[in-house]
Amino acid sequence: MVNVFMEKTILVALDLGYYDIEASLEELTELVKTAGGEVAGTLVQKREAPDRATCIGSGKLDELKALVENEEAELVVFDLELAPSQLRNIEAETDVRVIDRTMLILDIFAGRAKSAEGKLQVELAQLRYSMPRLTGKGIELSRLGGGIGTRGPGESKLESDKRHINRRIHALQEELTELTERRGRLRARRKKDGITTVAIVGYTNAGKSTLLNRLTDAGVPAEDKLFATLDPTSRALTLPDGRQILLIDTVGLIRRLPHHLVEAFRSTLEEAAGASLILHVCDASSPELDEYIRVTNDLLDALGAGLIPRLCVLNKSDKAILHWDLPLPEDTVQISALKGDGLGDLLTRIAEKLPSTRRLARLLLPYSDGSMAAALRKEGSVRKESFTEDGLYMEVVAENVLLERTKVYEI
Repeated sequence: MVNVFMEKTILVALDLGYYDIEASLEELTELVKTAGGEVAGTLVQKREAPDRATCIGSGKLDELKALVENEEAELVVFDLELAPSQLRNIEAETDVRVIDRTMLILDIFAGRAKSAEGKLQVELAQLRYSMPRLTGKGIELSRLGGGIGTRGPGESKLESDKRHINRRIHALQEELTELTERRGRLRARRKKDGITTVAIVGYTNAGKSTLLNRLTDAGVPAEDKLFATLDPTSRALTLPDGRQILLIDTVGLIRRLPHHLVEAFRSTLEEAAGASLILHVCDASSPELDEYIRVTNDLLDALGAGLIPRLCVLNKSDKAILHWDLPLPEDTVQISALKGDGLGDLLTRIAEKLPSTRRLARLLLPYSDGSMAAALRKEGSVRKESFTEDGLYMEVVAENVLLERTKVYEI
């Protein structure tokens, strides 16, 4: 990553009874490590509601100040989204940089984005998030000097007035709209060409990139870190029945994914909504398997992918204790992408789950049947066409219903 030193960080969580606070803090710890930080201490307070001024109560704020001083911490990360006023007030009290969970995730995405589209998406999310936090002066602007929470849009952008930032947001939205339309046209073209797409989705660090690499030699970096890969990757894959499909890796998911990111990455995530099959990759060794499945299913439903067939892929099964106290999805296959175990069964199950409404046919049509050649050109996707002494040779991908009428001409 970008950081060359480990920033000493204090984690602060507010237990409002909405979710498992310990599990959330474990995830926040991993996020801090991914961003280049070192967790030096943790504070948790149980409250019915956040304090309007400082999120945590005055007594706990005194504890935080003492912990920051004793540990010589440089950063405080809150495990929830802070209001601009809370952020400023806590920074004024602790005299160190303060960021929240959303800022941390945005920072990691900024460091991971490599493609032009990914960088645009991250910048848009960061600017939208930063807009209400640009009022006043002090630590919230001086944080641009470096460290976790400072990657992404440059200093000149964040210190500009809101009118300038609004113009930049509008320009980014226009660029991303154009890219979204381009993605839509590409999906339509794939469908016309008879290309079947299968999307790999799942919680971050579930092993999606490792699986893609194992099946297709994609060469995608696969690290044991959250959000190791951010930009989607597509690779061709041949199934046991001879069909060729396009396997698409998507950005990893996480609980309470900032809505700014969901909106900015909607066009990328919608690759799943346009797929013929979704491979829902899960970390079978995680004690939070049921929660990871729920988070992924909820987001897929929100994206309009609720009715697309799914195959639950329990990855890392070699590390798992296979006695979960939860009902697993009916369509489930156990694999180890790292070791290559169970991949043959996975490919067979993919072939079984995919609809077979279109196929490739090689035909030799008599010149007298020009109407059939015209229908194939109009309704199918012609890959090769040549005139021979015996007739018109065509290689075409088309619906089975249409190809039934050409069986007598098949080679």
